Amino acid sequence: MKVVVTIPAYNEEETIAGVVKAIQGVMKRSGYEFALLVVNDGSSDRTAELARAAGAVVVSHPRNRGLAEAFRTEMRECLRLGARVIVHTDADNQYGAKDIPRLIRKLNSGYDLVLGSRFRGKIEGMPFIKRLGNMAFSRVISNVTGQRITDAQTGFRAFTRKVAAKVPITSFHTYTQEQIIRAAQMHFRIGEVPVYFARRGGDGQSRLMRGPFEYAFKAWINLLRIYRDYAPIKFFGLFGGVFLVAGLALGVWITYLFITTGAVGGLPRVILATMLLSSGLQILLFGFLADMNRRL
Repeated sequence: MKVVVTIPAYNEEETIAGVVKAIQGVMKRSGYEFALLVVNDGSSDRTAELARAAGAVVVSHPRNRGLAEAFRTEMRECLRLGARVIVHTDADNQYGAKDIPRLIRKLNSGYDLVLGSRFRGKIEGMPFIKRLGNMAFSRVISNVTGQRITDAQTGFRAFTRKVAAKVPITSFHTYTQEQIIRAAQMHFRIGEVPVYFARRGGDGQSRLMRGPFEYAFKAWINLLRIYRDYAPIKFFGLFGGVFLVAGLALGVWITYLFITTGAVGGLPRVILATMLLSSGLQILLFGFLADMNRRL
């Protein structure tokens, strides 16, 4: 069984060599045949050079394309390298290499996708707003998949070659939630193991987000996208329901006025109630149509 450990990296020259060497040490002791793949996502520093010198296979994008595109490149290269098991981790040294064999053992016990859960393990440091965002994502993914997921955002996971080949990643934003949702929809078995999550070294700043407010904004946008794309009835039902309730409430009030006073309070009020009701019904119809297309 060949294991390919794959790492996306963007301007991680301070940590990449240490991450590669730590993984090599763990994998050599594990007894598995393995290879290390680093996808250099358009770094402007020495990330690619240092990763290659440390012993990794390096594939580089000519410019920064983001996590989702890096993940798609990883899947293609891992399949080309003959991987039977793929372990995905990060380049910033927050996930421990020592936990990789635990992911693989869980996978070998009958699972297809195993997530390294920080919330079931120990988190050394994570900003409060990011912690709340991760918990919200996990709640939404659990709701959409019908399976309890404690850490849908984790970048530390192991999965089979079949999952890599059959689960498409179409998002341009992130792979983390999409892989879980699509794997669940295709009836792959998903599990979790607790892992240690270290405090980020260096300046402590993420390369992906400039600050907590940007993270919060993008998190909410992605949450809405998940519901729109994978639970359209819930997404459109919420907005359509608001319009319907408002239209019905106004309609009841107009009817009450007509019964008690013989007047409806003006034509604009009647038009508004009609527009709210028709808009609500149309939005609900969009939800049903989107759900039908999703299932085709």
